[in-house]
Amino acid sequence: MKAIEIVDGIYRIGANIVGDYLFEGIWTIPDGVSLNSYVVVGEKKALIDLVQDYEDVPGVIKKQLESISLSIEDFDYIVINHMEPDHSGWLQECHRLNPDVKIIVTKKGAEMVESFFGITKNVIIVKSGDTLDLGNGKELLFEEIPNVHWPETMVTYEKNSQILFSCDAFGSFGKIEDEIFDDHISDEKHAFFEKETLRYFANIVSSFSKSVQRAIKKLEDLSIKMIAPSHGIIWRENPKVIIERYNKLACYIDGLAEPEITVVWGSMYGNTKKVLRSVVEGIRSENVPVHIFQAPDDDVSYALASAWKSKGIVFGMPTYEYKMFPPIAHVIDMFSRKHIWNRKVFRFGSYGWSGGAQKEFDSMTEKMKWDILEPVEWCGKASEEDHQRAYERGKELARLIKSEK
Repeated sequence: MKAIEIVDGIYRIGANIVGDYLFEGIWTIPDGVSLNSYVVVGEKKALIDLVQDYEDVPGVIKKQLESISLSIEDFDYIVINHMEPDHSGWLQECHRLNPDVKIIVTKKGAEMVESFFGITKNVIIVKSGDTLDLGNGKELLFEEIPNVHWPETMVTYEKNSQILFSCDAFGSFGKIEDEIFDDHISDEKHAFFEKETLRYFANIVSSFSKSVQRAIKKLEDLSIKMIAPSHGIIWRENPKVIIERYNKLACYIDGLAEPEITVVWGSMYGNTKKVLRSVVEGIRSENVPVHIFQAPDDDVSYALASAWKSKGIVFGMPTYEYKMFPPIAHVIDMFSRKHIWNRKVFRFGSYGWSGGAQKEFDSMTEKMKWDILEPVEWCGKASEEDHQRAYERGKELARLIKSEK
């Protein structure tokens, strides 16, 4: 792949990470993820955001720079919007190749450049509203958007072309090839990126939803013709689509999610599994969509994405040594970390010689702002009465989901 010209003098360069790699060391990415960097050429040259120093990703970037007759040594500025290593990991090598390059970061970003790389020379600190004139009609404007999703984060805006280089904001999982623009991909591919945007948001950004809302509000004064994120496609035909999508996803933290229910279940010997059908039948009797995930078989990344967009959540789990079934406890811990708040929730499950799962469940979820229905628990094999109670509770949850505005 060669560098792709976005507008005159501005290029996208990038690489895909695919295979068994776990994003952030946690999240599965079976369809990969792109790492996008951008080149702005005026009288001076700026490289906006870097890539991860992973396998031959830097080598791929060097070859793309060669396709436009550039090398790292030619840049006057490197703009680091966000210091997470997938956007800054190559900085040490870039600095070695070009020790005179000026590094543009926020104040907190400068502190991280020193702590991560030991670099203090030629580090230029910018704040919201600061500009950098590259000449030949290229002028960069910087806006801080802290906690989207690290505290040092900013975005860069090229004033003439009205392109917003948004780094993690408005990003998505999923590799990209030669078709990098929203107006170049099929409806099927758009549907794919919509799903992967949800998963990316839920996995990476959801904890910072309030910061996302503040950032979108702050950027309203900019006339944005194009959004160029560091992960995913470039939005040039209709950038409002991804802005509105992110705004909607951020509102889910307040419980303003979809009238759907996510079920996450796990079973040791089948006693909890046998009641799953009764719960699901109760939900479906009210024509509420239901999404089902089994722990630990299904990756928590997907359950998290589904739960983020669902108003209702059901957990099916047995008691395990006086506590919750550990795979479900892990899921709930992740839901807590990612701020899946303000949901309506129901739990069911079996126990053997003693219960105890509900006690730990209540303790783990007490700060999550959940409206929790009365659980359905039973000893050993579920009776017909237990099945009926589970059916009715699923139906009750579905009705609550439908009635909530």
